[in-house]
Amino acid sequence: MISLQKGSHLTLSEIFLVNEDLQPVFDPKDRPWRWWNFVFFWVADAFNVNTWQIAATGVQQKLSWWETWISVWIGYSLVGCFLFISQRIGSHYHISFPVSCRTSFGTFGSIWPIINRVVMAIIWFSVQSWLGAECVALCLKAIFGANLETRIPNKIASSGTSSFMFLSFFLFWLFQLPFIYCRPQTIRHLFTVKAYTCATAGIAFLVWTIVRAGGIGPVVHQKTELTGSDHAWAFVNSTMNCLANFATLIVNAPDFSRIAKNPRDASLSQFMAIPICFAITSLIGILASSASTTMYGETLWSPLDLLDRYVNAGTSGDRAGVFFIAAAFALAQVGTNISANSISAGTDGSALLPRFVNIRRGGFICAAIAFCVCPWNFFTSSSNFTTYLSAYAVFLSSIAGVVAADYCVVRRGYINVFHLYSNGAKYNYSYNKFGINWRGYAAYICGILPNVVGFAGACGNKVPIGATYVYNLSFFTGYISAFSVYCALVYFFPVKGMPVKKFLSESGWYEENVNYELEEDFMTEINNDHPNDYIKGGKFL
Repeated sequence: MISLQKGSHLTLSEIFLVNEDLQPVFDPKDRPWRWWNFVFFWVADAFNVNTWQIAATGVQQKLSWWETWISVWIGYSLVGCFLFISQRIGSHYHISFPVSCRTSFGTFGSIWPIINRVVMAIIWFSVQSWLGAECVALCLKAIFGANLETRIPNKIASSGTSSFMFLSFFLFWLFQLPFIYCRPQTIRHLFTVKAYTCATAGIAFLVWTIVRAGGIGPVVHQKTELTGSDHAWAFVNSTMNCLANFATLIVNAPDFSRIAKNPRDASLSQFMAIPICFAITSLIGILASSASTTMYGETLWSPLDLLDRYVNAGTSGDRAGVFFIAAAFALAQVGTNISANSISAGTDGSALLPRFVNIRRGGFICAAIAFCVCPWNFFTSSSNFTTYLSAYAVFLSSIAGVVAADYCVVRRGYINVFHLYSNGAKYNYSYNKFGINWRGYAAYICGILPNVVGFAGACGNKVPIGATYVYNLSFFTGYISAFSVYCALVYFFPVKGMPVKKFLSESGWYEENVNYELEEDFMTEINNDHPNDYIKGGKFL
């Protein structure tokens, strides 16, 4: 593989810690994202197949439609709060998630959280690509006829899919590659186009479905069949599904907030846009699915299932409508894959092998591996996919809890950016000769432990009901446990770079919006002396 650091004078450890994509984005010209770009980003991200299906789980669990919608509002409002916290380190210090992990896990201790994230990004890239393939399949059926799948000989029946669906998967996978080539600074234009296109398609789909059905259907008139604790836990589960669905984006929020023009552009815009955009998409999904009951005698909770009925029984005009709406959903899946997975995998890959991998190369490596994952196996049963989704949140919530505790409580928003790229004894984030912060790992494990028994129960084993209830709150239990344990450990075993020693009782906030003008190139600058400079100033809110 061709090195990205030819002729570099850096030591072996420094080569491992820095490349161009890992450097802070100090130059404001390289931070073009304004508040409206973040709004378009979330409008675009909200309109996808996965959001539609997540919203349906509450109604499937026998909640009424309005209870489900309230749970969605609460769930995504909580997402906005968690993301507001996690994005701050990126918007103020202009560093990505892999680099931000070094403050709490150590310069080399950050490797495990990064590996954990990059593996999940690859799997999710594959899963979202399969959902995109189903959209492509609908487009092909709309053009060439509803029986196209039966006309193509199935030569791979034993693999769990068909030749037609594999062709659709390949076409969608291929369609994504040019977008992976784009850098994060310029990909914002994709989200603007996607926001207008997908929002229009989603509303048109809802109107079309209601007109075909002659009304919004019986689901919106159904009352809940649940009582007591069953009712309460169904509501909690519906709320927590929103958090589990967002675990990856909460963790890697700095990857995009680092390129915000200023911190305000990345804060309130995201905090407000997330619950509004996802609640509207969820309502469209609930109403359209309700209308499907009138037409087919069963409730179709996936928009793709509903479109498949249209293409199979519709006129040429219906097929044209299916084509354009399915194409919009395919574009939605591309945007989701780029924002949540390929850029994150590329950023993480550049942190694991910075000499050879940058964001662009990492994105293509992610796509290549994802192609081999065989994502159709994740959809053999909905319970398997839900189990995987919940387990994913357990690990990432613990990482997010440790990073948030270190930044918000221990360091009060203060980061010495240049110390993140060196592992000498005098630097804040080396911790020891191995570059590992044992406190971060201890807190991370403590965040996972409360959910282990419940996870075993979710996999089909018999466990106490209390463990199941704890697991239903897995994102909260993981986040809060890791957050609390890390604060306690650092209180008794202090670390370098703490503006206040008694951080549980002393006040003060030391966050800065860093716009550093380099006197030399960054590779040289990191070896210069940069002592801690605590300036008490702004407020968290």
